[in-house]
Amino acid sequence: MSEIHWRGVFPAVTTQLKRDESLNLAATAHHLEVLIDSGVSGLVMCGSLGESQTLDLDEKLAVVRTAKEVSQSLTGGRIPVISGVAEMSTAAAIRYAHAAQEAGADGLMVLPAMVYKADSRETMLHYRAVAAATTLPILVYNNPVGYAVDITPEMFAELADVPNLVAIKESSADTTRITALYNVCGDRYAIFGGVDTLIMECVLMGAVGWIAGAGLAFPKENQRLWDLMTAGEWEKARALWRWFLPLMTLDIGPHFVQYIKLAIQEVGLGEEWVRAPRKTLVGPERERILALIHQGIEARPS
Repeated sequence: MSEIHWRGVFPAVTTQLKRDESLNLAATAHHLEVLIDSGVSGLVMCGSLGESQTLDLDEKLAVVRTAKEVSQSLTGGRIPVISGVAEMSTAAAIRYAHAAQEAGADGLMVLPAMVYKADSRETMLHYRAVAAATTLPILVYNNPVGYAVDITPEMFAELADVPNLVAIKESSADTTRITALYNVCGDRYAIFGGVDTLIMECVLMGAVGWIAGAGLAFPKENQRLWDLMTAGEWEKARALWRWFLPLMTLDIGPHFVQYIKLAIQEVGLGEEWVRAPRKTLVGPERERILALIHQGIEARPS
């Protein structure tokens, strides 16, 4: 397993599928090769964009192993592979954490237990239990907008005694949370921005990483934006951002997986197929998203 330097762009990679909804591991591997070539610092597999909750255990582990093989082949394992953990119960999350570690994952991105909306005590017990069951470092995914469970800065302060809870994907859509986390927890956690359209504000507030979404279709530009922001070259970053922002909106809404997979297809890095109950876009919505994507491609910076 690689030692993870929790800094930089860690794209939340899609799971490429065939039209019959079976895994397309070859296409997934090709996309990973392109992402690594763009300069990313880590790979997040089997997250929300990776359609984790529609994959069975063997499929998720196959995706993790594929990512590890690509990282090992291209970088000697230098680029760490993080696996999402989004199960229905704490026991199931523990079982998957064990399996992912055995499959070679370098770290875990752990969500609250799905469906049931846990209170703060239950949420913290869930994270303590999963963390105690693995030696892997854990990125805690806080997304109260999507999953209706909010992990507050005060809760993170209480969890600070758990040594392998090391990073936070902050997706509350409130960038003041980053300052609040620093005020309450100091630099105990590495804080990652998790909402594409807010990443510039997140970096200004002190985020040290980005779990990127729309950049899957435009990885070189995504990495360039990150490099400009973290180098403090804000005038150049703003110019690139003004082109990128409409594309970043693909990462928002209930069809964000379909939107981003369609963008990946239109730039030739994969295909749009998703797994039911998701379906590919149709009608006016498809036309609108294709127009947005094609406008971005046509105006793509040289």
